[in-house]
Amino acid sequence: MTKVCIVGASGKLGQHMVQHSLDRGYKVVAVCREKSASKLDRFRYSITVVPGDTNDRMVIEKAVADCDAVLTVLVPWGMQRHSSGTAQAVLDFSRQDARLIFSAGNHITKDGLDVYSRKFKATVAAASWFGRLFRAFDLKDQIEACKRIFASDTKWTVVRAEGLEDGESQGLPVWSHHAGDPILDSKLTRRTDFALFMVDSITNESLVHEAPAIVSREAPSAVSRGV
Repeated sequence: MTKVCIVGASGKLGQHMVQHSLDRGYKVVAVCREKSASKLDRFRYSITVVPGDTNDRMVIEKAVADCDAVLTVLVPWGMQRHSSGTAQAVLDFSRQDARLIFSAGNHITKDGLDVYSRKFKATVAAASWFGRLFRAFDLKDQIEACKRIFASDTKWTVVRAEGLEDGESQGLPVWSHHAGDPILDSKLTRRTDFALFMVDSITNESLVHEAPAIVSREAPSAVSRGV
């Protein structure tokens, strides 16, 4: 049986990944902060929960042991290098042959070929400044985390989206190699489908060492291009 670790399992995206993994018959190990563990109560008889901070190396070492895949929600909380600490722990302690799949925003670029509007760049710059000013989050650390992922020789994938929304599934999202592709213009992806793409990537070898930017399959920008 495929064993999957989900790092950041108690959030909305994480809970969707838990459900999609269980639907595929995977054995699930979930990592989340102890105070958030109750959010996973509906799965209590189906998964193993490892409580603790996701950038705690001892917690990650325990959780990823013998896992075939690790799905990680890269959240740039605070100013303590949370994203890079989480990513580094996953890279260091996961099996060498494990599929490592990370979530991130479209502001992450793998090769510098992504195209961003001036509005988008201004929004990201403003968010980064305010996040650091109030010591709430650090987008620069999320960028650092992804640089470490891209430089590693593990079987990684970084899944990117510009906006998430709740709602019923529209199926597996469509994707492009780079932000700025017209197919992504609608800029919204259902959370459940973002999670579905993460879980589906476990068995999609064509996404190894890729950073796909995704959008909902039924988004106007995708439908208008015949996807």
